[in-house]
Amino acid sequence: MGAGRLYVAVAAGGFRRYATYRAATAAGVFTNTVFGLILVYTYRALWDERPQLGGWDQAQVVTYVWLGQALLSTLAIGGGGVENELMERIRTGDVAIDLYRPADLQMWWLATDLGRAFFQLAGRGILPFVFGALCFPVYLPTDVGTWVAFFVAVLLAMIVGFGIRYLVALSTFWFLDGTGVTQMSWLISYFCSGMLLPLNLFPGALGEVVRALPWSSLLQAPAQVLLGHADPLGTYVFQGAWAVALLGAGRLVQSAATRRVVVQGG
Repeated sequence: MGAGRLYVAVAAGGFRRYATYRAATAAGVFTNTVFGLILVYTYRALWDERPQLGGWDQAQVVTYVWLGQALLSTLAIGGGGVENELMERIRTGDVAIDLYRPADLQMWWLATDLGRAFFQLAGRGILPFVFGALCFPVYLPTDVGTWVAFFVAVLLAMIVGFGIRYLVALSTFWFLDGTGVTQMSWLISYFCSGMLLPLNLFPGALGEVVRALPWSSLLQAPAQVLLGHADPLGTYVFQGAWAVALLGAGRLVQSAATRRVVVQGG
């Protein structure tokens, strides 16, 4: 089997694996919908007082809310990606088995995470978004090209998100218990991805900084493309540069970890 076919098979396996958790998926759809409703009414109250805040009208910010609920689990912004399993394998020493596989460790876990992400998008992301579109005035592009550009941005966001979480997982080689690093990563991801508040609302230098960080590639960048506030090509360059940088950093950290760190429990 060629390398490409191998990783496609790994991604398909990740998709099927997460598809087996039907009750968890249904609970996730319900939870995302409820939190979406809470955020919609909160944001609508804010936009009633400050119309065109951040250059968006109320329909656009409502779309942003439901997009955030659709991508929350897809991009594992609040956790739930493959990094938890990888961290456990590092802690127990089972990662030694992964290193003996005739496959690249980073690419194996990237493929697995992409399979997970595509399932979460289809199984847990679409229904809350459709619910929001049916129940509230939203902004939806009418041309196919914008939707295609948006989905490309989401794919790049998946890769950037994995790059961040892979680095978090690799920290377990040194810390053994990655709970603290994981929780810090969740807090930063929520704040800097735009999940709590759209990044275009952040003022001055703070706004410039958070919009330049890799987390802005997760939610803010695809949302800007969908809402027609960003050039898709420029967005792809920004996301692609961070994807390359993060995957490259992950490769260097992985090399240092497997060369210098004794696997515990092996």
